[in-house]
Formats: sequence, structure tokens, C-alpha cells
Amino acid sequence: MREPDRIIRLKTVLARTGLSRSTIYRKIAEGTFPAQLKISTNGTGWHESDINRWIADPVGWRPKRQRDEVT
Repeated sequence: MREPDRIIRLKTVLARTGLSRSTIYRKIAEGTFPAQLKISTNGTGWHESDINRWIADPVGWRPKRQRDEVT
């Protein structure tokens, strides 16, 4: 059985990617980094699988919707 996708917080994303906070938010605005999810009133996080896909191919990464439309 497949394990559910974990939600990871900004501190973990910073450590895993090596990017700065400002770079992450700039890349989100450009559409070249996975957008965060609202997980509570004041909290956000990312699907770990989205961050793993970005780490595997940062230059070629596209949001799933755009990638599926092109294929």
C-alpha cells in the first residue's frame, strides 16, 4: 500500500533545496517552484513529492497541470 504524501514546512524545504526563503517565493511567483498549500489559518506547507520532483529536475520542473497539457 502506498504511503500518503507528507506535508513539509518551510524550514524543511529550505534545508532540502538549499534555496533562500526569498528565492523560493520568487520562484513560486515565476511558476518555477511548487506553490505552498494552506494547511491552517496561519500555516502553509508543501507536498513532499512536489519538492522531490523539483529537486530531481529543477530546470525542467513544471506544475503538474502544465506538464500534463503539454504531453
